[in-house]
Amino acid sequence: MDKTRKYPCYAVIFRSTQTDCQEGYTETAARMEELARQQAGFLEIQSFRSPAGEGVTISYWKDLPSIQAWKQNPEHQTAQQLGKKKWYENYTIEVARIESASHFSQNGPELDTPRSS
Repeated sequence: MDKTRKYPCYAVIFRSTQTDCQEGYTETAARMEELARQQAGFLEIQSFRSPAGEGVTISYWKDLPSIQAWKQNPEHQTAQQLGKKKWYENYTIEVARIESASHFSQNGPELDTPRSS
């Protein structure tokens, strides 16, 4: 969790199940993360995948226009089409507004991050 993130912000939650065809996926996923990090309004990204191929990627964004601009990125659109044709059995994309966050760590203080004004 980014303890310096300002709130509110947005999370794009991408849940997917992969197909058996994964040729080119790893390289494209790495490129998409590289591009997203360069996109205005990008804050953070986290990905998790089970051995069965089910995964969740959560990207955090400053605002909705930043998410829309990322969705319209031409290289990202090409990757989206490849995902539909080759790499995903199914996927769901959800967008959520995050108002605040709490953080606990054994090595530090508990932090509550209130909504920014």
